[in-house]
Parts: sequence; C-alpha cells; structure tokens
Amino acid sequence: MEKNDEEDNTNDEDGANNLNLRACRLEEEHGGTTPAPFKITSRREAPDILDNDWEGPYNEQVESVRTTGEQRHRDERDDLSVSPFSFMDTCNSFISSLSSTNTSTHHHSGVSSSSSSSVLCLTPPLPPTVELSAVLTHTRLTLDVYRSGASVLPRLWGSIPEHLRGIQYLKLGSEDKTALDGALDVLPHLKALRSLAIRGHRFYDSQGTPLLGLLTTLPTSLSSLSLLVHVDLSFNQLSILPSCLLSLPVLSALLLCYNRLLVLPPDIGHLSTLTYLSLSGNKLVSLPASLGDLKKLQSLDVSDNLLEELPNEIGSLGGLVTLELPHNKLKWLPETLGCLHSLRALIIFSNDLRLIPPCLSKLPLLKMDVRDNPLGRLPTPPPLLPTPNATANIPESHLLFNQHSFSVTSAGCHVFLPGGAELLFPPGCLHKPTTLEWVERRPQRKWVLLEEHDILLSHPLELRPHGVTFLKPVEVCLPHHRKKGREVVVRKYDGKFWSTLPTVLKKGIERQCIQPYGRPARLACCSVNQFSWFIVVARPATDSCSVTPAGALLVSSTDPGVKLHFPPDSTSQTRAITLQVVQVSVAEVQVLCGDPQVSVSPLLCLSQTPSMHFLQPIKVQVPLPPGVTGHTVDMSCLYLLHGDPTAQTWTDITSQVSLSVTHLYAIFYIKHFSWYWLWYRTQSCVSGMVRKVYQKLKQFKVQFLVLQRKTDVSQVLLQCLPTNKVEDRVQSLSEQYNGPQPSDLCDLLEGEQFFAGFERGLDICTDRPDCVGGRLCFVFYSSLKNLKEVYISPAQGLQGPVRGQVSFYRGEIPSHLPEEVLRKRKGLDSQWLATLPLSLPALNSENKYIMEEFQHPPLNLGDPESGYVTEANLLSISLQIGQDWRIIGINLGLKYQELDRIQFKYRDNLGALVLDMLFLWARGQTNAGPGAVSRLTAAMIESGRRDIADEIEDIVCLGRQKYSESLRRVGLEAEGQPLCESQQERNPRCVQVADT
Repeated sequence: MEKNDEEDNTNDEDGANNLNLRACRLEEEHGGTTPAPFKITSRREAPDILDNDWEGPYNEQVESVRTTGEQRHRDERDDLSVSPFSFMDTCNSFISSLSSTNTSTHHHSGVSSSSSSSVLCLTPPLPPTVELSAVLTHTRLTLDVYRSGASVLPRLWGSIPEHLRGIQYLKLGSEDKTALDGALDVLPHLKALRSLAIRGHRFYDSQGTPLLGLLTTLPTSLSSLSLLVHVDLSFNQLSILPSCLLSLPVLSALLLCYNRLLVLPPDIGHLSTLTYLSLSGNKLVSLPASLGDLKKLQSLDVSDNLLEELPNEIGSLGGLVTLELPHNKLKWLPETLGCLHSLRALIIFSNDLRLIPPCLSKLPLLKMDVRDNPLGRLPTPPPLLPTPNATANIPESHLLFNQHSFSVTSAGCHVFLPGGAELLFPPGCLHKPTTLEWVERRPQRKWVLLEEHDILLSHPLELRPHGVTFLKPVEVCLPHHRKKGREVVVRKYDGKFWSTLPTVLKKGIERQCIQPYGRPARLACCSVNQFSWFIVVARPATDSCSVTPAGALLVSSTDPGVKLHFPPDSTSQTRAITLQVVQVSVAEVQVLCGDPQVSVSPLLCLSQTPSMHFLQPIKVQVPLPPGVTGHTVDMSCLYLLHGDPTAQTWTDITSQVSLSVTHLYAIFYIKHFSWYWLWYRTQSCVSGMVRKVYQKLKQFKVQFLVLQRKTDVSQVLLQCLPTNKVEDRVQSLSEQYNGPQPSDLCDLLEGEQFFAGFERGLDICTDRPDCVGGRLCFVFYSSLKNLKEVYISPAQGLQGPVRGQVSFYRGEIPSHLPEEVLRKRKGLDSQWLATLPLSLPALNSENKYIMEEFQHPPLNLGDPESGYVTEANLLSISLQIGQDWRIIGINLGLKYQELDRIQFKYRDNLGALVLDMLFLWARGQTNAGPGAVSRLTAAMIESGRRDIADEIEDIVCLGRQKYSESLRRVGLEAEGQPLCESQQERNPRCVQVADT
C-alpha cells in the first residue's frame, strides 16, 4: 500500500498539471496568484462551462475564447513550451470581463464587502492582512487560496447571509476535514450557486507533496442547488459518485479527476444536460451502459483508469466531439464507435490495442492518437494445459442438447458441450473406447456449496461415470459469467466433500461462439483424473502462506495496505494462513446506519490450519476508514469489531487489544484468527447494529417478473433478477410476452430459497419435483437467470375469467398458507416478498380461451352542433403529439397509473403509446356527455400544443360546414342557416377555413 501510495502521488502530480490547465478553462478564476505553481503539460482542451442556453452578454465572449482556445490547442501540439503565465493572463482577462458584465446585471441588497471587512474578523484562518474584499465580491467567493479557508464560509453565513445568497461562483479547498464539514452545511442555502469547486492539491506539505483532498461524499441536500452548471471535485477521496449530483437539472460540466471511483452508478444517464465529463485518474474498470443516455455530451475524458473494454452503448453519444482514453487497458474498441459522426478527436495512446476497427475509417474528420499500442502484433496465446501442437490433431465432437453421452478413444477427443463447456481428453488418457455422459443440473442446494461471500457463476455440471480414472489429466472448462473484482475458481464435489481446484481462466474458441458476432465464452479450466460434479464460483481474492517458527509476512494482493506480520516463535509448527479482504461500500453503510459520518475499513477474513491460538501476538495492519487520517482521527470514535462467521455475531474488542494508528493505517495485535472490521463512528458502535448492517450488505436488491406469452396466455414465465438487469430483460421479452410491471424492490441473499404461489383461482399444471401444492421452488443466484416457465389453468369448477395473482415468499415451501396471509399479504406474514396480478380469460365450449382482440373504439366524438372528430382525425392528431403524450394525457384527466401502464406496455413504440393513450380517453367519453371535442382542444392548449388545438378547430369547422350543406340538400336550409351563422359567430376560424 505504501508503494502504491507513492505511485499514486506521482500520478497525482502529473494529473495536477493537466487539471490546472483544465481548471483555467472550466472555472472562472478569481484574479490573483495561485497558491501552488503549475506547469502546462497537457495538450488536451476542455470546453467552456457556460452552455449555449445562457442569455446575456456572455455568448460573444465565450465564442471568442473558444476560437482562441482552438488556435492555442493547435499551437500547443507544435510547441509544448508555452508559458503558463501568459496562458493564465489570457484566462484571467476573459474572467475579468465576465465578472464585470455579471456585476453590472446582478446587485444584492446585503452589506457590501468593504463595509463588512472592518467588522468581520477572518483571522484565523486567513492572514491578518487579508480583507474580506480580497475573497468576496458580489457573485464570487474564493476560499481555496488559504489553508483551512473553507472555515470562513460558516462565519460569513452567520454574519452576512443575505449577501451569500447571491453567490454564484464558489471555490473551496478540501484539505481540512473540520472546515470542509462546516462549509458543506452551508452550501444548500446558496440557491444562486452556478459553479462549485471543492478540490484537493491546493497546498503542499513540508516535503513538497501536494495535500490530497478529504472530501468523501456530498450531502443529499445539495440536490436543491438547481442552478448548478459546473462542479469540480478533483483530487479528493470519492469512492462513489454522490447521488445528489444526479438530481441537478442543468449540470453541464462535471470534473471528478483523481478520486477513488471504482464504478459509476447505473443511473448516471439522468444527467441529460451534461456536455463535459472528466473521470481521469480513477480506478474505473468499466463504464455503465447508461452512459449512452448522455445525448448532449461533447467531451468525455476517462484517461488513466483501468478500463478493459467500452460498452457498445457509447455509440449512442451522437454529440460527442472528443473522446480521451489514454493510459488504460483497452484490448479492443466497439464497432459502434463508427456511429459517432460528430467525433473529431480520439485519443487512445498507451493501451493494449492490436487492431483499429474499420468503422473508424468512415469518419473522415476524425483525428486519432494511437501511440504506444501493440498494433498489428499477434495476441499472447492463453495458457493451455496441453500445448497447441499436441492438440492440433485431436478429433472434435460437438454435442447437441439432447445428446448426453459420447465416446472417447485412446486417440483423445475435444468435446464441445451445449452452452459453451469444453472437455479436452489428451491422447493416451484411456486404454479403450469408453462411453461417458454429461448432465447440467439445476443449481439446487445439494449440488452447490457456497462459502461466505461466494457467488455462483455457473450451473452444476455432472460428468459420469464417477469411478473412471484417467491415465492422463483431463481438462474440464466451464463457461461462467464475469464478476468484477473477484477471484474465479472451480469447485469439485466427489459425493462426500467439496474441494477447490487450481483454476486457469481463458477464452473459448471463436468459432464455437453461440451468438453471431458474439464474443467467445469465458472459461474456467481445471485438470482432473476422475469425473464428478463441478461448479464455478467467484470469491474474494484469497492470499495464503505457510508460517514457520521463523516468522513470515503476508500482504494482500487486492489491497497492499493490509499486512500480517508473524514474529519469530509465534508458532511451534508450520501453519497454513489464508487472508481475504472484502471491500465494503462506505456509502451503503452510511445509508443503512442512517449516519452520514460513519466510515468503515475493508473487512478482513483470517483463517488458519490448524486452528489454535498463536504463541506471540500477530501484528495486523489495515487502512484507516476513508476520510480518516492519523492527524484527524478521534480515537474514542474508532472501534475494532470481531466477527464470528459461524454464529454471525459481532463483538466490540477495542478495549481488549492494543490499537494504534499511523497517518494512513491502523495497527492492532491479535492471537486468534477470525473476522475483523474497523469502524469509525461518532455515535456508539452497537454490535447488534453492525450485525444487521453486515447482513444487509450481503443481500441483493431484486425484482420479480410474471409474464404471459402473447400466443398462449396459459404459459407463464417467472423470473427473479437483480434490479440492474431488469430493464434490459423486460425489453428483450417484450415481443413475446405481456404482463404487469416488475415488482417492487426486495432483498435476497445469494443462494437463498424462495417460492412462488399461484392464488385466487389459479392452478399450476406441472408434475415438476420442485412444485408442491401449486407452489414453485426457486433458489436465487445473482449471476444466473432464476427463470422457470409453467402452464396455469383456472381452479377446478371455474368457467369464467379468473383474476388471480402470484405471490413470492422466502424460506422453505410450506404445507399450507395461513389464513391471515391470504387476506392481507403484508400483515403477519414476515416471509412475504411480493405479489403480482395474473389473469386468465374465460373458456369457450371447446375448452379454449376466448382471446379478446384489442379494437379501437369507433370514434364519433362530438355532436352536430359542437362538431365531430372522427377516428381518422384522431389518428392524424396522434402523429403530431410525440413526446408530449404524457402531459396531454394528464390534462385529459387520465390517471397516473393508467399512463404508467401504457408506458410500460409500449415502451419501445412511441406511436402505439400515443395512440393507446388517445383511444383510452376516447372510450371514456361515450358516457361523459357532450363537449368531448372542446375538452380535447382545451387539453391541447393547456399542454402548450396550440398548433394541434388549431388543427382540431379547423377539423370541427369543416365538419360543421359539411353538416350545413347536407341540411340544404335535404331542404332544411331555413333551419340550417341560423345554425351556421351562430357557429361562425362562436368561432371566426370557420370563416377562414371556408374561404380557403
């Protein structure tokens, strides 16, 4: 960890040079000297934070600076020795002009800074010579040029709150935790704020090392700052993206450079107004698919991360101009990049790219930087147990799903099983031809063994016969789902015991890929001498060593800051030591505890064989919880918890061990191995609360699906999925299935059993062994589909339509359901999870379901006097509504639940969605009395669609005119003439339409 920290600091110093250049463009700097020198080393340029929608005299100045910036960008590529001071002068002159313009249009009635400076005392933290006017103007407050300057903000808020309410630009340093916390409490009150910068690396220690910011999260109340356009949180300790940022409606520029981000939230696509996003210098391994929803994004910087691939959805960023991906681990680029027709700069140097996709050649204006990539080189072959030359002449056998047996001779064979599994029998592994069998089992508990923190990645594979012994090891390769940040291993069950086998990960053969243009399967391979049951499991990375009486040192491979020091004579015999480090989300712990100040370290799982106390105390080093350092820690708030994995209990042992801290680490001494967890909490740390938090952290947020096949309503699909997979799954099933919306969120553990009960007149038609009394048994595994399809029928004796339901319960399948559970689902039944409606139509004389075909009602809205709107008219109107359908439906009086149902049913077809909304309203007008057309016109006007309202009026007027003409033709002109005249008086547009 210490070595990595030094490397991180070096990277941060390089990144600081890049960020200073960006900060000059993205922030409106206050004139004056910066507290830390910088050098311009970046050749990349960020856009201005002022978006094109801002009104006022900004636009011309922004355009001139943008043009100047483009010219400077070209000059810097030719000559990197640009003077930083001349560049800062240019930025400051631009910002000064903006400030003067902004000051002339914004006046505040509070106390002026000059008058307040004589009253307010800002020392400390500011120097005695600094007056208030030096840091505060009418719209700008700059507090990052002095150490602990953030502590001034609460003081100013207590003295001149009216003046601070008009602040639009605020800059804070984050090197002082106490000062920062006080400033964060004030921020939600600054409603006029448009630009916020809370950055580290503003000051240096005595050794010349920049001080890292201590910001770890933001209060949720910051979502009320609805005018924020620019946010810079660079050089801090953010491990997750603060949720409050996702609620800012006009956020245009977001900088999160050089933090500790591991993943981005799946709902980052909510930032629909974002045009510039910088994530450089983090630890991102992948990007979420929802990134493709940022349709206005023009510049994306994800340099200096750990990216191995890009999502295909990145091709949806139609407005993207600059994409920066240097210093990652990219091995390939998606073909969807060819859809980025606005892309002008693609910076991908220092990756592992061996091929540039041909689709990029279709972008003639694109400029690429592909330096330091192994382009054209052959990929490094994956490690194989038998060498390629030895397997070149081995025959292949490709089995189908209904082929569960195969024959292997002494010549060997490469067997490809359905689903992607492979078996490699080397020559000479058998003396004579032998018939072997394979069976893919359902992941029931008797075929699966999961240890604490394990996740199942494959279905159990049984290879038979079990008693056959091979003369040479046979390679068994099982396909598995990818699980980031975990170690993938193969486990074997011999009928009595489970064992973990040495595992090699590799990719399958491309020609065996099941899906067209798909990637080869990920395989977990092991070598065995006998057949048995096999599964693939993801577990926290395991480090092990042997400890002798001479002592040893064990360092975690996933977190080098975790170390175990075994002194000499700590044991009298050799012991096998195992260490697992489980990373814990601090944000989740804070939510579960209801305490935004709580912070936790990684969870340590220690074990040994044989299990006995050590003779000497073992020194354990673990990183301090995020946001806590040796200078800021309050030892009375630091708790060391001991966990018992068998009893699932936690005990506070802080007073029983020797616990000390350094600047970055906590150190304690123990003689017994178990689980250890370091907490930092200002309130008392209750063991029962820690146990509940731990149990909640292990659970997955899931939703249930109950869908009926469109062509056969008696065929029902039931599935349980983690909530982040539900939307894609529903979309893929929408063409073949109908059903209610997914259930509300529920919590399930990996490997937890639950069951589905068909109730209120529904029976299940199946003889499956996992079905008891109409209740279907499931076992939840987060990486598997948890999917079953069954046939249902009305209960015996029911002939009419059935409005039933499917309820999901946790636990074992009961012999009966309590009566109170049937009456009220959430009442006394603690096992209840969710209930979804499920209906069956009536049966006809041939015992077939009577399917009601959806027919649009014949429309004849209106009356002769007020006018008609026909079905053809309504179809024409629906083509013009577009995205305004929901507000129009609300103004027509439709319920929110009805609109949600329509949106879920036609989520991929806007035209059908609008049409269904209109006809749903029209069906309700049959008994609503006269005036339907006028209500439709008023709803269009109220929804801001005056153009459609005018068209409806034109249609009605033409209808009235035709009605009058028909009266004349049948000899009722005397009666029809006054009617027409009165109609024209009510609506002059009738006259205009008739003239045309």
